[in-house]
Amino acid sequence: MKAVQRDKGTFLVLGIDAATWAVVNANLSKLSNFERLIKLGKSKVITLTEKPISASIWCGMFSGKLFTEHKHESYVVNGDIVKRADINVDFIWDILHARGKNVKALNVPFVVPPYSFNVDFKPIGFGLPTNEKEWGEELERVTEKTKELLVVEKPDLLIAVYTFLDRIQHFHWGEDYVVEWYERMDEKVGELIFDTGFLDGNNKLIVISDHGFCSFGEAKVQTLPEYTKDGQLKGDHHEDAFLVTVNVDYEVERPQDVFFAIEEEIV
Repeated sequence: MKAVQRDKGTFLVLGIDAATWAVVNANLSKLSNFERLIKLGKSKVITLTEKPISASIWCGMFSGKLFTEHKHESYVVNGDIVKRADINVDFIWDILHARGKNVKALNVPFVVPPYSFNVDFKPIGFGLPTNEKEWGEELERVTEKTKELLVVEKPDLLIAVYTFLDRIQHFHWGEDYVVEWYERMDEKVGELIFDTGFLDGNNKLIVISDHGFCSFGEAKVQTLPEYTKDGQLKGDHHEDAFLVTVNVDYEVERPQDVFFAIEEEIV
């Protein structure tokens, strides 16, 4: 008798660039969907041992490689924008696609503009949204595209990343304005995860950031100059990243473990 294969559902990795426990924990009363996720799944702080540089961390997260292996640190090298073809690694979407899996990746910011795989998506502001209009547009468009893929296509793996919180926190860290955008992010988490019934079946979820945030000057590694062409920075990257997993058995201790968690579940 032929064995019946169990439907493993969709594995969703929802990346929120720069999401930090410092804001989430202090405002859980306003972030009902984050609170619900935390109660439903397993949450922890991931303390980075590598530099909290977005290009490098996202690259390692989805290639399973340390910086010493993938060697990708900056969006621009010698005045040239680094392209996907310049990075000599296989990403999880490459590997699973070659195995015949239905894989989608949306707005992954290991390069600029952020990279998409098997998805038609044009990043907002070349992947560097710089004002309130663009931040709101990215929030809406990434949510709608992700929801469409989850509900209609139901891929084996879907990776979707929001980038706007990083920019907001660089320029508005310590302001109530930051919390207002976390509340807007919280609403979209509710739309994607709970309103769609995504977690009612066999689906698996990782919600993760590439780093946390802190006041400028408090970070162990300064990622940008204090004064930029867009103004003075109030915040900078912190080594403590955000993580919540639901229905994922693999223990995620570092960004690279996301790659191995996916690989273990989708064979």
